[in-house]
Amino acid sequence: MTTIPVSIPDLTFQAQETREAARDLAELPTETRNQALEAIAQALAAAAPEILAANAEDCRRAEQEGLAKALYGRLKLDAVKLEGAIAGVRDVAKLADPLGSVQIHRELDDGLILKRITCPLGVLGVIFESRPDALVQIATLAIRSGNGVILKGGREAVRSCEALTCAIHAGLQQVGLNPAVVRLLTTRQETLALLNLDSYVDLIIPRGSNVFVRFVQQNTRIPVLGHADGICHLYIDQAADVQKAIALTVDAKTSYPSACNTIETLLVHRAIAPHVLPQLADALQTHAVELRGDAATQALLSRHGYTLQQATEEDWKTEYSDLILSIKQVDSVEGAIAHINTYGSRHTDGIITEDDATALAFMNRVDAAGVFHNCSTRFADGFRYGFGAEVGISTQKMPPRGPVGMEGLVTYKYWVTGDDHISASYTGPNARSFTHRDLG
Repeated sequence: MTTIPVSIPDLTFQAQETREAARDLAELPTETRNQALEAIAQALAAAAPEILAANAEDCRRAEQEGLAKALYGRLKLDAVKLEGAIAGVRDVAKLADPLGSVQIHRELDDGLILKRITCPLGVLGVIFESRPDALVQIATLAIRSGNGVILKGGREAVRSCEALTCAIHAGLQQVGLNPAVVRLLTTRQETLALLNLDSYVDLIIPRGSNVFVRFVQQNTRIPVLGHADGICHLYIDQAADVQKAIALTVDAKTSYPSACNTIETLLVHRAIAPHVLPQLADALQTHAVELRGDAATQALLSRHGYTLQQATEEDWKTEYSDLILSIKQVDSVEGAIAHINTYGSRHTDGIITEDDATALAFMNRVDAAGVFHNCSTRFADGFRYGFGAEVGISTQKMPPRGPVGMEGLVTYKYWVTGDDHISASYTGPNARSFTHRDLG
C-alpha cells in the first residue's frame, strides 16, 4: 500500500467537528434519531424542485462532456427516484435500533459482570461516483446508526449532491442536531486528503469502478469496505424451466444494465443450449442486447441468423455495465462453478434449475456474497433485503458481506463491572474460579 501525502488543514478541522458531532449523535435516544430522519424526509420533499433542477444541470453538462452511458444512467435523478429515496429514509426509521444491543451478558464471577454492547463505528468516509441518490441512503443509515459521515460524490454529480446535502442539513437543524454530522466534499484534492485522515475517519467505503476502488484501497491506511467489480453470472442448468430461464435472464441483464448486480456472463448447459439459446437471443434482441459467445454458441446461433462477436478471455473478466452479454456453454454444473470461481468477483451469481440437489451443490460451492436459485441477481440490494437502504456492497470474505446496511456500521465494546475485583485473586495456589454463567 502507498499513500499520497495530501493535507488540507481545514478538512482536518472539519473531520474533528464531524467526529464530535457523531459522538453527540451516538448518545441520543432512538426517538430523537428517528425524528431527525423524518425531518430529513420532509426537507428533501420540500426541496424537490431545487434538487431535480440541480440534477438536470448535472445531466446536461455530463452529456456535453460525453459521460459514459453507464455512469449517466446512475447520475440521472428523476422525480420517481427521488420519491423512492425519500421513502427509503422513512423505511430506515422503521428498523430496529442497532445501538445499545446487549450481545453477551455474562457473570464472570460473583459481582463481576461482562456485557458486550453494540455501538457506532464513529466516522465514515464514503466516496462514490455518479449516483446522487446514494448520498441520501448513506447519510440516512449513518444518522440512524449514530455515525458521522464525510461524503464525496463524483464531479459529474456535484450540484445534485450539494442540493441534497443542503436539504439534509435543513432537516437536522429542524430538530436541533449539528449538521456537521453529515459533511460533503466536492474536490479531488479533498478526496486525497480524506484518505489520509486515519486519526478521524474509521472506515472508508468506495463505490465506483474497479480502477477507482483499487486506487482507494492502495492509498489509505483506513480500513476499506467495498467491491472492485460486479462480474455476476447466471447459469442455466440442463434441468431448467426454459420460460423461467428466459424471463430471469432478460431481467438480470436489462432491467438496469449499469447496476453492479446485473449479469455480465451467461453460462448454459450444453444439453439445453439448442433449445434455450435461440429463444433467449430473440428475447434479448428486443432489448438491444449485444451478444458475444464462445465458439459453440457462435455456431449454434449462426444457424438461427445471429452473428456474434467471439467472446475472449478478457470478456469473462469484464464488467460491461451496459447492454452486452457474453455467453458460454458448459458440460456440467461443475463446469459452471469452476468458471464462476475463476472469473467471478464474489458479488452475486445465480442458477436456474428445477433440480434441488444441483441447486444446493451450486449454492454451497460458488464463492460469492450472494448465491441465488431461480431468481434474478437484481435482488442483491440492501433495500430489497429489507435493510431500508445500503451504504454499499462488500465482496470481501470477512463480514459484513454483500449489501451492507446498518448492521455493517456498528461495532461493539465490552463493559465489565465489578466490586473491587482484582486479577491476582484468580492466580496462584488458592485462585478463585470463574463462574462464566450466562445471564441471558
